[in-house]
Amino acid sequence: MIIRKLRIQRGWSQEQLAELTDVSVRTIQRVEQGHKPGLETAKALATIFEVDVALITNGDNKMNIENNLKQDEAEAILYVKGIKEFQTHLAFYLFSVVTILFASLYSGASMNPGLIGWQPGTILTWTFIGWGIGLLIHGLTVYEVINLFNSNWEKRKIEKRLGRKL
Repeated sequence: MIIRKLRIQRGWSQEQLAELTDVSVRTIQRVEQGHKPGLETAKALATIFEVDVALITNGDNKMNIENNLKQDEAEAILYVKGIKEFQTHLAFYLFSVVTILFASLYSGASMNPGLIGWQPGTILTWTFIGWGIGLLIHGLTVYEVINLFNSNWEKRKIEKRLGRKL
């Protein structure tokens, strides 16, 4: 979590950090999720953030909290992450519902009232298609392939939650 805090403080996206450290975005995602980085990755991150390599290689959250990540900051980061995931999921749920309604209205339902789309076979088909699109977009957002909520948004929300600068 310390990597996420340091990245957000600087206003960098995961893609930007990956480019600066010359590692993959997926590696940055894994490190931010708490996986221990390899030595070369840890050295690159320590150099970019100007911290001791031991801080990055130590997977002990207690050490991270005591040294650089205060408990309230860790909680605020997790809180904002939860909000971000919820809002993204909610947005794509609504997208799915609109897709289903749009498909029902424009699939010939106006010509034949029996084709409104509420029959079991039709609604299930459109539900799976709409929800599948929603899940695809949700996945792309979670892995920051598309970036609806950028690092500046996260930083503002964390600072609002903390009531101070990060």
